[in-house]
Amino acid sequence: MSKTNENPFVKLAKVNIKGKVEKKGNFDYLSWATAWTLLQIEYPGSTRTIYKRHFENGDVVNYFTDGRTCWVSVGITVNGVEHIDELPITDNRNNSIHLNKINSFDINTAIQRATAKAIAMHGLGLQLWVGQDIIATTSPPTKTVGEWPIKLEFGTDNWQKVLSFMAKNKDKGLKKIIDILTEEKYIIEKTEHEDLEVYFKTLSNGK
Repeated sequence: MSKTNENPFVKLAKVNIKGKVEKKGNFDYLSWATAWTLLQIEYPGSTRTIYKRHFENGDVVNYFTDGRTCWVSVGITVNGVEHIDELPITDNRNNSIHLNKINSFDINTAIQRATAKAIAMHGLGLQLWVGQDIIATTSPPTKTVGEWPIKLEFGTDNWQKVLSFMAKNKDKGLKKIIDILTEEKYIIEKTEHEDLEVYFKTLSNGK
């Protein structure tokens, strides 16, 4: 295969990132600025789209919300192919920040992280994410003696995993999703159950 018609994913996956990787805690990562630079070297003209929420009154914000948690949506287009990454807005402990407490810095940080991840979906630096973002798409993890059940609480990593699970399986219907979650992993109390109902309605309405 010639260089001109090589699959962009294959080409970007071969980009040497040695010496450009940074470390945060126990994880290696490629900064959004470095990832963007390497992408433009290989595919000049690649573009980024920061998706925004438009309100009927004309207001526009660059994040989405279920009324409690928030997330950003960033798309990277290479050679006409777009990959979109949706990333929760979290604090420095990776816990979701409540809608009433997010600020512009939190939103910007999430957008830049989502940019790096969307670029990785095209192949560049993808190996750094392997094993870091495993989320079940059909059912929660198998029950382990002494580990489950877990009380589901807003703002935790488990909360975000459940929201992701719901988004990926919304066609199953709310009752089936709740049954899967409660039978195999979680204790969901009334307040959290109501919040999940609200979130599911936003998914069903396509918001």
